[in-house]
Amino acid sequence: MPRTRSAEEILRRLVRISPTERADAVTHVERVPARPARHADWPEWADPRVVAAFQALGAERPWTHQAAAAQSLHDGNHVVLATGTASGKSLGYLLPLLSGLLDGASGPRRGATALYLAPTKALAADQARRIRDLRLPMAPAACLDGDTTTEERQWIREHGSFVLSNPDLLHYSLLPDHRRWAPFLRRLRYVVVDECHAYRGVLGSHVAAVLRRLRRVCARYGADPVFALASATTAEPEDTAARLTGLPVTAVTDDGSPHGELLFALWEPPLTERRGEGGAPVRRSAIAESASLLGDLVRDDVRTVAFVRSRRGAELVSLIAREQVGEADAAAAARIAAYRAGYLREDRRTLEADLVSGRLLGVAATNALELGVDLAGLDAVLLTGYPGTRGSVWQQAGRAGRSGEDALAVLVARDDPLDTYLVHHPEALFGKSVEGTVLNPDNPYVLWPHLCAAAAEFPLTEDDLDLFGPGAPALATELSRSGWLRQRAGGWYWTRPERAADLADLRGSGGTPVRIVESATGRLLGQVDAAAAHSTVHDGAVYLHQGVTYLVESLDLETSIAVVAAKEPGYTTHARETSVLSVIREERSETWSPRTRLSFGAVEVTNQVVGYLRRDAVTGAVLGEDPLDLPSRTLATKAVWWTVTPDALVEADLAGPDIPGAAHAAEHAAIGLLPLFAQCDRWDIGGLSTAAHPDTGLPTVFVHDGLPGGAGFAERGYQQARAWLAATRDAIRACECPAGCPSCVQSPKCGNGNQPLDKLGAIRLLGVLLEGR
Repeated sequence: MPRTRSAEEILRRLVRISPTERADAVTHVERVPARPARHADWPEWADPRVVAAFQALGAERPWTHQAAAAQSLHDGNHVVLATGTASGKSLGYLLPLLSGLLDGASGPRRGATALYLAPTKALAADQARRIRDLRLPMAPAACLDGDTTTEERQWIREHGSFVLSNPDLLHYSLLPDHRRWAPFLRRLRYVVVDECHAYRGVLGSHVAAVLRRLRRVCARYGADPVFALASATTAEPEDTAARLTGLPVTAVTDDGSPHGELLFALWEPPLTERRGEGGAPVRRSAIAESASLLGDLVRDDVRTVAFVRSRRGAELVSLIAREQVGEADAAAAARIAAYRAGYLREDRRTLEADLVSGRLLGVAATNALELGVDLAGLDAVLLTGYPGTRGSVWQQAGRAGRSGEDALAVLVARDDPLDTYLVHHPEALFGKSVEGTVLNPDNPYVLWPHLCAAAAEFPLTEDDLDLFGPGAPALATELSRSGWLRQRAGGWYWTRPERAADLADLRGSGGTPVRIVESATGRLLGQVDAAAAHSTVHDGAVYLHQGVTYLVESLDLETSIAVVAAKEPGYTTHARETSVLSVIREERSETWSPRTRLSFGAVEVTNQVVGYLRRDAVTGAVLGEDPLDLPSRTLATKAVWWTVTPDALVEADLAGPDIPGAAHAAEHAAIGLLPLFAQCDRWDIGGLSTAAHPDTGLPTVFVHDGLPGGAGFAERGYQQARAWLAATRDAIRACECPAGCPSCVQSPKCGNGNQPLDKLGAIRLLGVLLEGR
């Protein structure tokens, strides 16, 4: 249905629907001005059939950035195209790629080949559909992923010219089986790495190693492909792309695509009458608020996607919105659904088709859609909480906006320090450039399994090690000393019986994913990462899937199976865990004053889920706590920490009994604010605080990366500690609550139930630290 109301009118209607509750919800409205199109001519070298196919789909002439990227790739340069969402980046690399594939493709021999890598199956499948829609005289673009059958895989190996896959399959299957893929690899002309900004932290470091292994195998078969990378707007894209590929990369960033005006509202849910821990006031949750807004927008025929940070949250937003709309209009409620990773293949494909066709009007989605299906523009986008980076904010908000029309984006703040800070400091969101992508290809925890995998593909030589960075030679020597590799005159060899590729866990999931099986039917519902299983599908956990509530009957860690039954217990569950942190090595430090010190280095963190809370599904009140007997897990990672001497705390009126609560509150708030300074999510990091840590002998606050070997987040915190900790203090001080609340010092992931916490003490503690700087 054509939209008749402007974005400004849609926003006014949202506020007027519930004038009492929503009167003060909008804290700021930013207008992002419309941008006209800038066109270029089709290059002379472009195959006329490719040009005609794009023109038939509506691209009469390329935009300037598309033409610039295409020309540079055609000239043999590695290119990263970093422009806004819906700016047509794919045409920029497809024009030279498809022209190259068609050159000689009609002859008796197989012509050139191309490999496309995406972070999600949905994005690869969507790209394959779009390429097939071009109807070019070539072998059909083929998806190669975990859902591909044996027969399909054989056809792709023998006949495929354009293969669309992901780094996981490249690592686990194609590279280890490279001899069978030799005909494809020796003709490989282009490698596309789409949405490359998604490869950050440990995942990015793993993908960097996989791409180096791909380059090494290609060279073995005489191929030297050109790399085309596509990214959302990001800081220093050429540097990020160079670290990812190990190659010099040219950046194309001047966006020539058109865009209507974007109205971007910051929205703070109202306070409720409920009280949380310690009597702190509680705001309406971002989940409930986004569900209410999504329902209102669907009733107004406004095509909307609500982005939600967690799978469970996406299910809840969809469920609440459907119930709200269904009370008056069952047909409209049927046009609301959830979309997230973990669904089975057939369910994903059905949802994707409904999204593209417009049958679904409102969708609650995780970032699987941020990086996935091309929705051809939306009327509105809801961001349920700050997604972790400014880059993701603009990536998600950029989904709104049909060609030439204005659009609405709304950031609905969660009740936590960072979101509260942002809705009251819009300049921190709109007045700054997007972040750079944090990844470390030299991370030894990441690199060692890839050296083993590379040696298994064929023996490593001294020259090969140059591909993997300056630390690779010493690491290879250590691997041979410890028995992982065998060093001989010709290099390093893999001689062990197990598959070397299985040593690396690209997505940091910590092992085999746990499958979720319904006890009554034996039906496979989905899966969760091994690292999340202890806290999400433990015995007694409440689990949501497609709007249905399940209770976990048992979790078997040996078989990686969680058995669930459909039930409505009336409560939600929240895991509680204990942590112990040991300093392994201080690598850098700064003395801010004789009484304060900032450090960065290697640490070891041991966590154990020891129980879970049952909370009323409506009020959030704690109904009880149940113990769990799960094994502990140890993480070797990196941390930033700071210490303050006891005499400095005494002068700040912090007596001994006050220190644990002050340090704990400062830790929570610092974790909440770090995503503003490092490209991370608060769930990517953890922390620990103590009145006297055994390794420092002083009151200490730690913030550590939540991934093996570190992901660069704590290091970025160390580098920007002054600004980060000052913002942390300011956020706590500006909060209106008397003693601490989720908007300042309480944490949704605290394993100690947010006890003890001392808001005023945290302000004084951070003040002592910052005075020394």
